[in-house]
Amino acid sequence: MGDNAGTTQDGSAREKEAHDGLSLSGRGPGPGPGETHVECSNIPNGDSGPAAPTRLYKRRWLVVFLFSAYSLSNAYQWIQYGIISNILMKFYSVDAFAIDWLSMVYMLTYIPFIFPVTWLLDKKGLRVTALLANALNCAGTWIKVASARPDLFGVTMLGQFTSSLAQVFILGMPSRLASVWFGADEVSTACSIGVFGNQKPETFSHKPMDGLTSHGTSGLFAKGHQLTTSHRSTLMKSRGPGAF
Repeated sequence: MGDNAGTTQDGSAREKEAHDGLSLSGRGPGPGPGETHVECSNIPNGDSGPAAPTRLYKRRWLVVFLFSAYSLSNAYQWIQYGIISNILMKFYSVDAFAIDWLSMVYMLTYIPFIFPVTWLLDKKGLRVTALLANALNCAGTWIKVASARPDLFGVTMLGQFTSSLAQVFILGMPSRLASVWFGADEVSTACSIGVFGNQKPETFSHKPMDGLTSHGTSGLFAKGHQLTTSHRSTLMKSRGPGAF
Protein backbone atom coordinates (compact mmCIF):
# COMPACT_ATOMS: atom_id res chain seq x y z
CA MET A 1 0.00 0.00 0.00
CA GLY A 2 2.90 2.33 0.75
CA ASP A 3 4.25 1.78 -2.77
CA ASN A 4 0.82 2.42 -4.29
CA ALA A 5 0.41 5.65 -2.30
CA GLY A 6 3.84 6.86 -3.37
CA THR A 7 3.07 6.05 -7.00
CA THR A 8 -0.22 7.96 -6.78
CA GLN A 9 1.47 11.03 -5.27
CA ASP A 10 4.21 10.95 -7.93
CA GLY A 11 1.60 10.68 -10.67
CA SER A 12 -0.35 13.61 -9.23
CA ALA A 13 2.81 15.72 -9.05
CA ARG A 14 3.68 14.93 -12.67
CA GLU A 15 0.15 15.80 -13.79
CA LYS A 16 0.35 19.14 -11.96
CA GLU A 17 3.72 19.95 -13.52
CA ALA A 18 2.41 19.08 -16.97
CA HIS A 19 -0.68 21.20 -16.39
CA ASP A 20 1.42 24.18 -15.25
CA GLY A 21 3.74 23.79 -18.22
CA LEU A 22 0.84 23.73 -20.67
CA SER A 23 -0.72 26.79 -19.04
CA LEU A 24 2.48 28.81 -19.33
CA SER A 25 3.04 27.88 -22.95
CA GLY A 26 -0.49 28.75 -23.97
CA ARG A 27 -1.59 25.17 -24.78
CA GLY A 28 -3.38 24.55 -21.50
CA PRO A 29 -6.62 26.09 -20.23
CA GLY A 30 -8.02 28.83 -22.42
CA PRO A 31 -7.17 32.50 -21.77
CA GLY A 32 -9.26 34.66 -19.51
CA PRO A 33 -11.70 37.29 -20.73
CA GLY A 34 -10.15 39.89 -23.01
CA GLU A 35 -6.74 38.24 -23.30
CA THR A 36 -4.83 35.71 -25.34
CA HIS A 37 -1.60 33.80 -24.79
CA VAL A 38 1.23 33.62 -27.31
CA GLU A 39 4.58 31.88 -27.21
CA CYS A 40 7.62 34.12 -27.62
CA SER A 41 10.26 31.38 -27.50
CA ASN A 42 12.03 32.86 -30.54
CA ILE A 43 12.83 36.14 -28.76
CA PRO A 44 16.52 36.37 -27.76
CA ASN A 45 16.98 36.56 -24.01
CA GLY A 46 20.75 36.44 -23.51
CA ASP A 47 22.02 33.39 -21.65
CA SER A 48 18.78 32.92 -19.75
CA GLY A 49 17.08 30.79 -22.38
CA PRO A 50 13.84 31.65 -24.21
CA ALA A 51 11.90 34.68 -23.04
CA ALA A 52 8.79 34.16 -20.97
CA PRO A 53 5.50 34.03 -22.91
CA THR A 54 3.76 37.34 -23.46
CA ARG A 55 0.14 37.74 -22.41
CA LEU A 56 -1.74 39.87 -24.90
CA TYR A 57 -4.88 41.85 -24.08
CA LYS A 58 -7.42 42.98 -26.64
CA ARG A 59 -7.31 46.51 -25.24
CA ARG A 60 -3.62 46.89 -26.12
CA TRP A 61 -4.47 48.73 -29.36
CA LEU A 62 -6.74 51.15 -27.50
CA VAL A 63 -3.91 51.81 -25.03
CA VAL A 64 -1.35 52.62 -27.73
CA PHE A 65 -3.77 54.89 -29.62
CA LEU A 66 -4.64 56.77 -26.42
CA PHE A 67 -0.95 57.21 -25.71
CA SER A 68 -0.41 58.52 -29.23
CA ALA A 69 -3.27 61.00 -28.75
CA TYR A 70 -1.92 62.62 -25.61
CA SER A 71 1.59 62.55 -27.03
CA LEU A 72 0.18 64.60 -29.90
CA SER A 73 -1.49 67.02 -27.47
CA ASN A 74 1.87 67.63 -25.80
CA ALA A 75 3.86 68.04 -29.02
CA TYR A 76 1.19 70.41 -30.28
CA GLN A 77 2.02 72.81 -27.45
CA TRP A 78 5.65 72.89 -28.53
CA ILE A 79 4.98 75.13 -31.56
CA GLN A 80 1.61 76.67 -30.77
CA TYR A 81 3.15 80.06 -29.93
CA GLY A 82 5.52 80.14 -32.90
CA ILE A 83 2.56 80.24 -35.29
CA ILE A 84 1.44 83.65 -33.97
CA SER A 85 4.77 85.01 -32.74
CA ASN A 86 4.19 88.49 -34.24
CA ILE A 87 0.88 88.81 -32.38
CA LEU A 88 2.26 87.57 -29.08
CA MET A 89 5.20 89.97 -29.30
CA LYS A 90 2.73 92.85 -29.21
CA PHE A 91 0.42 91.22 -26.68
CA TYR A 92 3.14 90.46 -24.12
CA SER A 93 5.43 93.37 -25.13
CA VAL A 94 8.43 91.07 -25.56
CA ASP A 95 10.90 90.55 -28.39
CA ALA A 96 11.04 87.66 -30.86
CA PHE A 97 13.80 85.92 -28.91
CA ALA A 98 11.55 85.61 -25.84
CA ILE A 99 8.79 84.07 -27.96
CA ASP A 100 11.29 81.65 -29.51
CA TRP A 101 12.21 80.45 -26.03
CA LEU A 102 8.65 79.18 -25.61
CA SER A 103 9.51 76.44 -28.10
CA MET A 104 13.23 76.11 -27.36
CA VAL A 105 12.46 75.29 -23.73
CA TYR A 106 11.25 71.89 -24.96
CA MET A 107 14.74 71.06 -26.23
CA LEU A 108 16.52 72.52 -23.21
CA THR A 109 14.39 70.67 -20.67
CA TYR A 110 15.02 67.31 -22.31
CA ILE A 111 18.79 67.34 -21.74
CA PRO A 112 19.01 67.34 -17.92
CA PHE A 113 15.74 65.53 -17.16
CA ILE A 114 15.98 62.53 -19.48
CA PHE A 115 18.31 60.69 -17.08
CA PRO A 116 16.12 60.80 -13.93
CA VAL A 117 13.00 60.14 -16.01
CA THR A 118 14.60 57.05 -17.59
CA TRP A 119 15.56 55.83 -14.12
CA LEU A 120 11.96 56.37 -12.96
CA LEU A 121 10.60 54.45 -15.93
CA ASP A 122 12.90 51.52 -15.14
CA LYS A 123 12.10 51.51 -11.42
CA LYS A 124 8.40 52.39 -11.31
CA GLY A 125 7.16 51.21 -14.70
CA LEU A 126 4.75 52.51 -17.29
CA ARG A 127 1.77 53.34 -15.09
CA VAL A 128 3.54 55.79 -12.79
CA THR A 129 5.40 57.39 -15.71
CA ALA A 130 2.22 57.76 -17.76
CA LEU A 131 0.30 59.29 -14.85
CA LEU A 132 3.06 61.82 -14.19
CA ALA A 133 3.25 62.69 -17.88
CA ASN A 134 -0.50 63.29 -18.04
CA ALA A 135 -0.51 65.31 -14.82
CA LEU A 136 2.31 67.59 -16.02
CA ASN A 137 0.76 67.96 -19.46
CA CYS A 138 -2.60 68.95 -17.97
CA ALA A 139 -1.03 71.24 -15.34
CA GLY A 140 1.04 73.07 -17.95
CA THR A 141 -2.05 73.77 -20.02
CA TRP A 142 -4.03 75.00 -17.00
CA ILE A 143 -1.20 77.38 -16.14
CA LYS A 144 -1.28 78.80 -19.66
CA VAL A 145 -5.06 79.20 -19.45
CA ALA A 146 -4.43 81.62 -16.58
CA SER A 147 -1.67 83.49 -18.42
CA ALA A 148 -3.71 85.24 -21.12
CA ARG A 149 -2.90 88.74 -19.86
CA PRO A 150 -0.27 91.13 -21.23
CA ASP A 151 1.59 91.24 -17.88
CA LEU A 152 1.81 87.46 -17.39
CA PHE A 153 4.45 86.35 -19.88
CA GLY A 154 6.40 84.75 -17.01
CA VAL A 155 3.38 82.60 -16.18
CA THR A 156 3.17 81.59 -19.83
CA MET A 157 6.80 80.51 -19.72
CA LEU A 158 6.16 78.53 -16.53
CA GLY A 159 3.26 76.71 -18.19
CA GLN A 160 5.36 75.97 -21.25
CA PHE A 161 8.17 74.64 -19.06
CA THR A 162 5.73 72.32 -17.28
CA SER A 163 4.47 71.00 -20.61
CA SER A 164 8.04 70.52 -21.81
CA LEU A 165 8.77 68.47 -18.68
CA ALA A 166 5.84 66.23 -19.55
CA GLN A 167 7.44 65.69 -22.95
CA VAL A 168 10.50 64.12 -21.32
CA PHE A 169 8.27 61.45 -19.77
CA ILE A 170 6.35 60.88 -23.00
CA LEU A 171 9.28 60.48 -25.38
CA GLY A 172 10.77 57.56 -23.46
CA MET A 173 7.58 55.51 -23.37
CA PRO A 174 6.75 54.23 -26.91
CA SER A 175 9.36 51.47 -27.04
CA ARG A 176 8.63 50.33 -23.47
CA LEU A 177 4.88 50.40 -24.11
CA ALA A 178 5.30 48.32 -27.26
CA SER A 179 7.56 45.73 -25.61
CA VAL A 180 5.33 45.31 -22.53
CA TRP A 181 1.90 45.24 -24.16
CA PHE A 182 2.57 43.63 -27.56
CA GLY A 183 3.87 40.39 -29.01
CA ALA A 184 7.10 39.96 -30.95
CA ASP A 185 5.47 40.48 -34.34
CA GLU A 186 3.61 43.63 -33.22
CA VAL A 187 6.32 45.62 -31.46
CA SER A 188 7.42 47.66 -34.50
CA THR A 189 3.84 48.59 -35.44
CA ALA A 190 2.91 49.55 -31.88
CA CYS A 191 6.08 51.62 -31.44
CA SER A 192 5.46 53.48 -34.70
CA ILE A 193 1.89 54.31 -33.64
CA GLY A 194 3.15 55.58 -30.30
CA VAL A 195 5.74 57.80 -31.97
CA PHE A 196 3.37 59.03 -34.68
CA GLY A 197 1.42 61.35 -32.38
CA ASN A 198 4.58 63.21 -31.41
CA GLN A 199 5.63 63.69 -35.03
CA LYS A 200 2.47 65.32 -36.41
CA PRO A 201 1.51 68.26 -34.16
CA GLU A 202 1.73 70.78 -37.00
CA THR A 203 -1.30 69.14 -38.64
CA PHE A 204 -3.55 70.32 -35.80
CA SER A 205 -1.70 73.14 -34.07
CA HIS A 206 -3.00 76.01 -36.22
CA LYS A 207 -6.71 75.36 -35.66
CA PRO A 208 -7.25 76.92 -32.19
CA MET A 209 -5.10 79.90 -33.24
CA ASP A 210 -7.23 80.84 -36.26
CA GLY A 211 -9.40 83.14 -34.14
CA LEU A 212 -6.36 85.09 -32.98
CA THR A 213 -4.99 85.70 -36.47
CA SER A 214 -8.41 86.65 -37.83
CA HIS A 215 -8.85 89.34 -35.15
CA GLY A 216 -5.40 90.82 -35.72
CA THR A 217 -3.34 92.46 -33.01
CA SER A 218 -6.01 94.95 -32.02
CA GLY A 219 -8.54 92.15 -31.63
CA LEU A 220 -6.11 90.31 -29.37
CA PHE A 221 -5.74 93.28 -27.07
CA ALA A 222 -9.51 93.82 -27.01
CA LYS A 223 -10.33 90.15 -26.56
CA GLY A 224 -7.72 88.37 -24.50
CA HIS A 225 -10.16 85.52 -23.96
CA GLN A 226 -9.38 84.30 -27.48
CA LEU A 227 -6.01 83.14 -26.21
CA THR A 228 -7.63 81.54 -23.19
CA THR A 229 -10.04 79.71 -25.49
CA SER A 230 -7.17 78.24 -27.50
CA HIS A 231 -5.54 76.97 -24.31
CA ARG A 232 -8.81 75.43 -23.16
CA SER A 233 -9.02 73.63 -26.47
CA THR A 234 -5.56 72.21 -25.79
CA LEU A 235 -6.61 71.29 -22.26
CA MET A 236 -9.44 69.11 -23.57
CA LYS A 237 -6.88 67.15 -25.60
CA SER A 238 -4.44 66.87 -22.68
CA ARG A 239 -6.61 64.76 -20.39
CA GLY A 240 -5.21 61.38 -21.33
CA PRO A 241 -5.87 58.27 -19.26
CA GLY A 242 -3.21 56.51 -17.23
CA ALA A 243 -4.46 52.93 -17.73
CA PHE A 244 -1.05 51.35 -18.31
